[in-house]
Amino acid sequence: MRLPVESHAEEIVLEARGIDAALGGNRILEGVDFSARTGEVVALVGPNGAGKSTLFSVLCGDLAPVSGNVYLFGEPLSRWSTVERALRRGVLPQQLAMSFPFLVRDVVQMGRAPWVGTASSEEDETIVTEAMKSADVTHLAARRFTSLSGGERARVAFARILAQQCQVMLLDEPTAALDIHHQETLLETVRKRARGGSAVVVVLHDLALAAAYADRIALMSEGTIVGDGPPGEILTDEMLSGVYGHKIHVQREEHTGEIMVIPRRERRGQ
Repeated sequence: MRLPVESHAEEIVLEARGIDAALGGNRILEGVDFSARTGEVVALVGPNGAGKSTLFSVLCGDLAPVSGNVYLFGEPLSRWSTVERALRRGVLPQQLAMSFPFLVRDVVQMGRAPWVGTASSEEDETIVTEAMKSADVTHLAARRFTSLSGGERARVAFARILAQQCQVMLLDEPTAALDIHHQETLLETVRKRARGGSAVVVVLHDLALAAAYADRIALMSEGTIVGDGPPGEILTDEMLSGVYGHKIHVQREEHTGEIMVIPRRERRGQ
């Protein structure tokens, strides 16, 4: 088993080249190229049916592309064993399916499974405790996972990924079930992980959150990436209005420069 080695700054650690993918006989992705580097948060955004979830599945290795390949640390994903993948990249699906009533702390502890038998396993308890604190689930430690609300389950699932301590994080709609406070704290934690040397790919529907926390935005439409760059370059009136089929206005807050994405609405009574 090959243990992870420290990656270099801005190193491409996850890459998809020429990806074509199909579901149910229907072509979903066509010629998609994508990469993620250490130190950055990349947000995959786009309307329903744009191909975000399909690309996410290909990047995770859950869906084999019709053509093209995915590379993890420069090697085809298929060359890494299941454990070697888990030591390097963690996957947070939209929902963590778990029918057995594990205690919350035990669920978070599962994130340490790839490290069993390594020197890092000696720090398991400390790492799990810190992950639970970061995800704000410490007070739920003795609860049964199956008894939690949707938002609580989402935070526990996130804590499990944090405990995995991987160099690449793949997060599919991690904020969907969360309230505003936990949306902000989760993405702030994600950004800190990236600043610490991880690469993060996150699927988001909320363009305001993508603007606030992503270093790069990959905008998808009809199975292709139509824009890839800093939020200020990708989030424009023309680009978003065309892709989403709805008039959208983008403006910067005067004092902070924060990007605000505002859908145009007809006034009531008109």
